Amino acid sequence: MSGKAEEIVEMLTPVVASLGIELLGVEFAPTGNSAMLRLYIDVEGRKVAIEDCEAVSREVSALLDVNDPISSEYTLEVSSPGIDRPIFTPAQFARLIGEQAKVTLRLPQEGRRRLQGKIVRVDGNTIVIEETGKGELSLAHDNIEKARLVPDLVALGLAIEPGPGGQRGSRRKTKESDKG
Repeated sequence: MSGKAEEIVEMLTPVVASLGIELLGVEFAPTGNSAMLRLYIDVEGRKVAIEDCEAVSREVSALLDVNDPISSEYTLEVSSPGIDRPIFTPAQFARLIGEQAKVTLRLPQEGRRRLQGKIVRVDGNTIVIEETGKGELSLAHDNIEKARLVPDLVALGLAIEPGPGGQRGSRRKTKESDKG
């Protein structure tokens, strides 16, 4: 997150928490003389409802109008994290240990800025990712520009498991002798 996004998170977290909602993080994207401010929220134990987004939008808009942390015009969006949820903090990485994540780094590490792998552990502000066939890589949280969960679409029932050879939906032909 940028410095401005971190400032906004600090300001808004208590207001969002007072609604029984968690502010996962903020994306702030200034473009010319306007900006996009996107808030990602989550509710423990259930899916985020449109009413949650509306309530957060109302409360946050009022606070932003009073404190005015953004000098240009901006568009406010309040969103659920979705199945490819963004990951903002070491604590959020820790809750997702064992899951796959796509990570973009601010500065290249081992010659790369983009990687994907399983979240293995979190040691303070160090995130350890295991890339298939490449081993573990320790990432400083400060060097992570952006991270998102890679949803298991098969487990979610949204895709067919690849068959032999990696082809989706391939099926093994049965012979009469296979039937029992």
